[in-house]
Amino acid sequence: MEKPIVAIVGRANVGKSTFFNKICGKRLSIVDDVAGVTRDRLYADAEWCGHKFTIVDTGGVEFKSDDIFQDDIRQQVDLALENATVIVFLVDGKTGVTLGDIEVAKMLRRKKLPIVLVVNKLDNFDTTNLYDFYSLGIGDPMPISCTQGKGIGDVLDQIVSYFPERTEKEEVEGIKITLVGRPNVGKSSLVNRLLGKKRVVVSEVEGTTRDSVTIPFKCNKKDYYLVDTAGLRRQRGVEKESVEGYSVLRSMNAIENSDVVLIVFDASKEIAEQDVRIAGYVHEAGKPSVVIINKWDLKNMDKNKYIENLKDKLSFMSYFVVLFVSALTGKGLSEIMETVDKVYENASRRITTGVLNDILQDAILNFEPPAKNGQKAKIMFVTEVSTNPPKFVFFCKEPSLINFSYQRYLENRLREKVDFSGTPIELVFKGREEE
Repeated sequence: MEKPIVAIVGRANVGKSTFFNKICGKRLSIVDDVAGVTRDRLYADAEWCGHKFTIVDTGGVEFKSDDIFQDDIRQQVDLALENATVIVFLVDGKTGVTLGDIEVAKMLRRKKLPIVLVVNKLDNFDTTNLYDFYSLGIGDPMPISCTQGKGIGDVLDQIVSYFPERTEKEEVEGIKITLVGRPNVGKSSLVNRLLGKKRVVVSEVEGTTRDSVTIPFKCNKKDYYLVDTAGLRRQRGVEKESVEGYSVLRSMNAIENSDVVLIVFDASKEIAEQDVRIAGYVHEAGKPSVVIINKWDLKNMDKNKYIENLKDKLSFMSYFVVLFVSALTGKGLSEIMETVDKVYENASRRITTGVLNDILQDAILNFEPPAKNGQKAKIMFVTEVSTNPPKFVFFCKEPSLINFSYQRYLENRLREKVDFSGTPIELVFKGREEE
């Protein structure tokens, strides 16, 4: 199930960006007293009382304005509303109801979505003007002060009350495989080849796949789901293509909800910064993956040379597994599902505490934990606390002395002894008092 999307809408300079930053806990939107600072959508992940969602900040809507960007802003807002689960309509409690608020309210009522009317800038919670906002016909106005953080919890309670109910078991049976990559690397062609039929539109035009498409299928009597996502562009390209921002958002959701990710590269083009960034998204999400070098039939290059280049570019995920294929000719495709099963098995692998501690003791004998200023780190034992990705907790004396180099050393020793190829693993170091 995709995360609910909460869109913040309102006139310019009513405090949308400040509200956005309060909710997501980061200063991602530029906050300024000049109207119209936010022209493009910004989105971020947020959570309230166990409810995860995506919050979207939009540009200020002005129906009578000389701002040359207003047409673009209204288009951005329309796109935000098309994808929203809940709308937050933010107004200025100091200014009171304006003609602009009335026009925005008319626009929002046509959308038939839950709307939370939020009256900002009531710093002393003087609600004298609050009741005037009932005239907008949206519902009960909720007073807040973004600058002081007052009333925001009540607003979030109201927002999450509109989210779809979560069931005990939402996930489908079978491994969910998501394909990601830059536009036009051949993801849809790979999907069609794997399915043996044309289920996804294939085109030479970049950006044909706008939405994530989930397709169930069977292979060797096992259930799988293929998810074809929109091509992930670099941020500058996203800003130019109004629809692409939400394509990226859906792709990120698809990655988070996947079991295995196929990161598709185009062999006919140089490895680009965006290819590396996409791989980074997958790594940070903790997902097992397979790097697919598509269109290998068009590349006149030694595989070993290409792999060395990949090792340099993807140094942060040295565990990567790579396949060289051609969706056009079918070469190498037979290895994909076998490799998917393998990396998923590696991500799901549980290692007994006894075996883990044998590996740990061997590692310590070869290279002792670091010491500093007469203090020495000591690792007592290690245990695996979860899978997908595998997570290991090391209980230590002076855990702060365990530096990055020693953490990497322990990870390498684990990988030497246990097959974790294709999956990230997480190492956590705790003092005994943190148990």
